[in-house]
Amino acid sequence: MLNHTNTLVLTSAGLSLADVVQVAKQQVQVVLSEELKEKINHSRTLVESMIAEKKVVYGITTGFGKFATVTIGPEDTRALQHNLIVSHAVGVGRPLPEETVRAMMLLRAYSLSRGYSGIRLSTIQALLDALNRGLHPVVPEKGSLGSSGDLAPLSHMILPLLGLGEAFYGGRRMSGAEALQAAGLSPVVLEAKEGLALNNGTQCMTAVAALAIAEGEKVVQAADVIAALTMEALNGMPSAFDPRIHQIRNHPGQIETAAHMLHLLEGSEYTAPKDHPRVQDAYALRCIAQVHGPIKEALQYAKTVIEREINGVTDNPLIFLDTAEAISGGNFHGEPVALAMDFLGIAFSELANIAERRLERLVNPALSNGLPAFLTNKGGVHSGFMIVQYSAAALVSENKILAHPASVDSIPSSANQEDHVSMGTIAARKAAQILEHTTCVLAMEWLAACQGIDLRGAKRLGKGTAPAYRKLRQRVAFLGEDRVMYPDIDEAVALIRVGLSS
Repeated sequence: MLNHTNTLVLTSAGLSLADVVQVAKQQVQVVLSEELKEKINHSRTLVESMIAEKKVVYGITTGFGKFATVTIGPEDTRALQHNLIVSHAVGVGRPLPEETVRAMMLLRAYSLSRGYSGIRLSTIQALLDALNRGLHPVVPEKGSLGSSGDLAPLSHMILPLLGLGEAFYGGRRMSGAEALQAAGLSPVVLEAKEGLALNNGTQCMTAVAALAIAEGEKVVQAADVIAALTMEALNGMPSAFDPRIHQIRNHPGQIETAAHMLHLLEGSEYTAPKDHPRVQDAYALRCIAQVHGPIKEALQYAKTVIEREINGVTDNPLIFLDTAEAISGGNFHGEPVALAMDFLGIAFSELANIAERRLERLVNPALSNGLPAFLTNKGGVHSGFMIVQYSAAALVSENKILAHPASVDSIPSSANQEDHVSMGTIAARKAAQILEHTTCVLAMEWLAACQGIDLRGAKRLGKGTAPAYRKLRQRVAFLGEDRVMYPDIDEAVALIRVGLSS
């Protein structure tokens, strides 16, 4: 946890998702506790004794992957570890965002500090020094199979510490050597086991996932509020949220969402009374609890998995002090993250699906219970919200493509030594992209719902919807005549990302 000096002290007690988000998004300083320093040093001592005794240990006295049968002499140790990083830095695509790279650096340093990796304290400290001084390696977003971990992204993350590759420092992109010099840091010379320890892990996929989950929590909360505003704009029927309906199905997310919707709509004069001749609403309104509820449960499941992974040790081989062993295993395999993030991507996609259907009902005069076509009183000369729905539909359609699970694919690598891989980093990136689209669709629905409410005329809004209506109207005016609307969407997106609670 952060202390009063805005410093995160790493201990064996573990990291929370909130810790990761704060370090990623703020200039939080990160330091190692004395407890972890001791574990790091003990683990390193054991590795050095293995080298002195000329034991055959994967990645320490042997090559990597298919070259595990090749014995490496002491004279080639530095070259082996250096070459591992250099040869594996083959990522492509746009650089990952700075906040993602910061999360990666924190997570890798924490995993290595647990005392199971055999890396020197000075090398872990070099990674934390770069993080603390705002040196952010250029890490291309693509190139990881998700097993053996995030080899390419993590190698790019380490390159600048060696005086290679590229980094951002002081707002500029520059060579790794230049960034080190500007930050007042010296290049690291890797010793036995260190290259393998640094790039053999799941910290890229976990960083992307952690930040998406933190963002997703705000988006899912906002979705209920926006849906409730749409209920008011469409004169929806709150009877669908009667707790008796939801209790007998027995899904916690559904029960919580129904209760939340009733709370949001309490006191509203826009919703339909119980004796309204319209018996029931369309599914996009009537089944809000049945859809939003499972999405919340999917998010909670993914959060549980990622919080475990944040605190996991994922390199190979692992050093066990109690038995003085180095044991090869497969903790770098990203399957837990892959499955969780594929599931979460599907859930976020569904959130956009139902939001777009509510938006369609708002703009379609055949479905809106009396609102003017496309939410404009000047139809013909003015298009109103017509193309807002087009844009939402495009995002929803793209989400459907992105929601195909990455984890169902595997391509063998390293001459079939690494014959099943997770694609976890792809799953995490896709889920984050779907969430970005979904946030935009919800922003569009929010704009349309408030427009519909204004077109209904002044009445009392619900207890929980009134603040959300006012928050939007403070930034975005009623659409009386057509105007350039993408800034309105951007404003709504920004408000959702800050947090739209009830």
